[in-house]
Amino acid sequence: MRKFGIIGLGNVGRTVAYTLVTKGIADSLVLIDKDQKKARAEQLDLQDAQARLNTTTQVTIQDYDNLKDVDILYISAGDISISTNGGDRFDEFKFTAAVVKEIAPKIVASGFKGFIIDIMNPCDAVTSYLQKLTGFSKQRVFGTGTFLDTARMQRVVGEKLNVNPRSVEGYVLGEHGNTQFVAWSSVRVQGEAIQDLPEAKNFDFDKLADEAKQGAWEVASGKGFTSDAIATCGVSLGQAVLSDARLVCPVSGYSKKYDTYVGLPAIVGKNGIESVVDLPLTDEETKKFASSAQMIHDNVAKLG
Repeated sequence: MRKFGIIGLGNVGRTVAYTLVTKGIADSLVLIDKDQKKARAEQLDLQDAQARLNTTTQVTIQDYDNLKDVDILYISAGDISISTNGGDRFDEFKFTAAVVKEIAPKIVASGFKGFIIDIMNPCDAVTSYLQKLTGFSKQRVFGTGTFLDTARMQRVVGEKLNVNPRSVEGYVLGEHGNTQFVAWSSVRVQGEAIQDLPEAKNFDFDKLADEAKQGAWEVASGKGFTSDAIATCGVSLGQAVLSDARLVCPVSGYSKKYDTYVGLPAIVGKNGIESVVDLPLTDEETKKFASSAQMIHDNVAKLG
């Protein structure tokens, strides 16, 4: 039985729940939120929807003890209003760190043995803090990181070259935030290095990277939040674990070199983070990665 849990039923958490139920991915789903009425409302809404689906998901709410046999637990609490309108995701850290401090002991006390996927911002710092407070292995705790940022880069490049974004490969690395960067040396379009493409000869790569980075704020300023793309990323990672897909993708994973969680390519499978991929970077990209990782490390260290 595929059992999922979600803590935090805001715009992202409820979209994850909707996806898990309507796509028939979850056999059982545990919903937890600080607002009892909201949790009950989401439960009823999902139960009502199942009268028109061909699959069934048992939906329970507000029970940390029920997390004991959950396979994948999403942490998606947050307050988007703190960092909306082009701000810094680290603006949320005081709020989300307090959430982690509250929920981590409850997760541990439940006897939880599954995998945690963090979606809260600032993703890398929160994932670091969550792993520290739960004491779970670094394989079992990871975040969506730059998985979504990479998708945004794929969209921007695809639009520029008039190709399907799935034909664009490569990585956005570093913080899921302002210090992220596109590792252009890793980007390929239909199998060919983007920097070798004749049609890309006059591209302003810095401008393209900024367009991808600003995609989040464009969505948030238009509808007040982001939800669909990030929820899709979270669900994809959960599926990769349960199906042992050994999916190579960017996540917020632990870097031994920098002693912090940061957006990096990893193999995701039945053991969570199976391994980190050692990606060859240019000297400039290596410096950007080191700077981003150090910033995350220093901010987490301030929590003590």
